Amino acid sequence: MGGETFNLAEFLLDRHVREGRGDRPVLIFRDRTVSFRTLLEQSNRLASALLRLGLEPENRLLLGLADRPEFYVAYFAALKIGAVPVLVSTLATALDYAYFLRHSRAKVAVVEGEVAERLRCVSDPPPSLRHVVVVGEPGPSEIGWDDLLSRPGPEPGPACTSPEDMAFWMYSSGTTGRPKAVVHLHRNLLHFMPPHCREVVDLGPGDRVYSTSKLYFSYGRNNSLDGPFLYGAEVVVNPDRPEPGAVLDLLEAYRPTVFYSVPTFYAALLEHLHRTGRRVSLSSLRCCVSAGEPLPKSVFDRWWERFRIPIFDGVGSTEVGAIYLSNTPRKLRPGSSGVLLPGFEGKLFDEEGREVPRGNVGTLWVKNDGIFAGYWNDPRKTRQALQGEWFVTADLFSVDDDGFYWYMGRADDLLKPGGLWVSPLEVEGVLLEHPAVAECAVVGAPDEMGLEKPMAFVVLREGYAPSLTLERELREFVQARLARYKHPRWFRFVPELPRTVTGKLQRYRLRETLRQERRAAS
Repeated sequence: MGGETFNLAEFLLDRHVREGRGDRPVLIFRDRTVSFRTLLEQSNRLASALLRLGLEPENRLLLGLADRPEFYVAYFAALKIGAVPVLVSTLATALDYAYFLRHSRAKVAVVEGEVAERLRCVSDPPPSLRHVVVVGEPGPSEIGWDDLLSRPGPEPGPACTSPEDMAFWMYSSGTTGRPKAVVHLHRNLLHFMPPHCREVVDLGPGDRVYSTSKLYFSYGRNNSLDGPFLYGAEVVVNPDRPEPGAVLDLLEAYRPTVFYSVPTFYAALLEHLHRTGRRVSLSSLRCCVSAGEPLPKSVFDRWWERFRIPIFDGVGSTEVGAIYLSNTPRKLRPGSSGVLLPGFEGKLFDEEGREVPRGNVGTLWVKNDGIFAGYWNDPRKTRQALQGEWFVTADLFSVDDDGFYWYMGRADDLLKPGGLWVSPLEVEGVLLEHPAVAECAVVGAPDEMGLEKPMAFVVLREGYAPSLTLERELREFVQARLARYKHPRWFRFVPELPRTVTGKLQRYRLRETLRQERRAAS
């Protein structure tokens, strides 16, 4: 890593120009391409502007942008000067952004126009926030992106960051519904990213990558930034919400070699093709990758039957940094989560902290030199998640005699529909605000494709009766308050919820009821 200093932006971006690849395209955005050199020049210009705005090493920069070149410019500019980009979803609500700003103490926010509108709704912005930079039309007290970059300034060199300095943050949901800030260091990517790139997709300069998962998610950042900039591949960048028809258009037009998505979207693509009868050629693709939620074997089989392209399903996390369990070209077992990739170690433990025998179910602990440093300003949860060098994933697995891991669910009841984390408590908290709801519980239930979606069990207050009208009212109530992927797909009215003698909700009994119903129906 070059001694005592290492700057991730210099390694991922400047290095390509220094080594003679400056004029090669790296981003393909609609009708134009962006070379390594152009991206470096723009990020240097923004880095200079951020220094003028008072952003200093270890100051946080809130980054709320869709997948567009400006995202890369802002990300690398912040890293270059030693500041810490905090990646947040453009789908977040105004309340979410208020929390992100307070918790991160971000001094500068670089956001989409639609996100700026939500920031304006924050009634009491924290005093730490000095400037809001808008890619779009700025408000009276905001700075326009184009105006900021138009002002000349001295070109900054990379900050003398150490491998152990903070590089970037991403927020990860927890069982309380309060997001945790996952802190990664400048050196971490060199440990968590190469195993997937080498063992699963064999990524190189001749590849072109496209991902339906967005850059502000860990999986999307891996796919469209970490891997391509580590190995010099091209990236197809698209800010739009993925829709099956549009994604198929893009795959045929730009002909990527590696495609990343989530099981829900692979199923949606197959359903779109079946419904429309459309014929497409995906001959440019040599492999597809899935993560974010378990890939049903039926989806793998249908995709293989139609395209003869394998989908390599895997498991990763924001804390670990990237995919650590995966099917590979040499080790492929549809329906499983694959094997541990080189550079990662794993063990399964029971509730008493004892390692379980092979074939038994246990909570997976993972070890790798790139695992996160901790949760910002949350030592209690950091101690719970990190046991020495091991990260406690809260995912339940069994492992067979051939080393393939089989996913058995979440130990902490989090849901992951469409590859996006959902806290049941967050959804339940919203439902409990409705006057008809006395109690409720949200669990994961499989849809017709076997993919997990939120399902709400609701106990009504006295004076209310179950009806389709009330169900529609509850659905609209949630839709007005939470992001779309958090909405319950189904509502079931029940007289009571299963609880322990001390009153603790037993979600596992609701999940078991659903499993029994499915077995009886089959």
